[in-house]
Amino acid sequence: MDDTYKTVEGPAEGYVNEKKSKFLSFIFPVKNAEEVKELVDMYRKKYYDARHVCWAYMLGWERDEYRVNDDGEPSGTAGKPILGQINSAELTDVLILVVRYFGGTLLGTGGLIKAYKEAAADAITNAAVMEKTVDEVIEIHFDYILLNDVMRVLKQFETVQWKQDFRETCRMTLQIRRSLSTKLKETLSAIYGVEVNHC
Repeated sequence: MDDTYKTVEGPAEGYVNEKKSKFLSFIFPVKNAEEVKELVDMYRKKYYDARHVCWAYMLGWERDEYRVNDDGEPSGTAGKPILGQINSAELTDVLILVVRYFGGTLLGTGGLIKAYKEAAADAITNAAVMEKTVDEVIEIHFDYILLNDVMRVLKQFETVQWKQDFRETCRMTLQIRRSLSTKLKETLSAIYGVEVNHC
């Protein structure tokens, strides 16, 4: 199972000039639709004098939540080409905004699609793309006497991270990449007295 996905480390910008129309592009890492709305509202205010602020976003490691907005441009000439670039780069958890200042010459649908596509691509080129893993969280509960056995198992899994609470009995919250979680759960469950719960 593929348990990695690509996103961007931080914001980046791009720029395209097409027949005196300026296209300023911005890419952001985002976690949810509320964050998208805040950024879109902020950039609409910041570039209040621009003709259009078009955008597209993609969310979730399965890349199944997305939206596009042409903001008054002919349907399918702005948001879709922006989303197309997000797809080409196989990114998710990103928002790309393209701010257009009209230069006096109509570009036609072909010209608009080309300009929005290139502007989005330029922002992606200037961004630091990173790969992340899809993680699962597991909670375990056991008596203190089993701590050495549990730690021996955890040391076999290099990527596992954990938080511990050893007040009365031992409770640990483990975070591990999806492809290894089943093996980890099975190995821990094999220790008599360790209770494994999936979060």
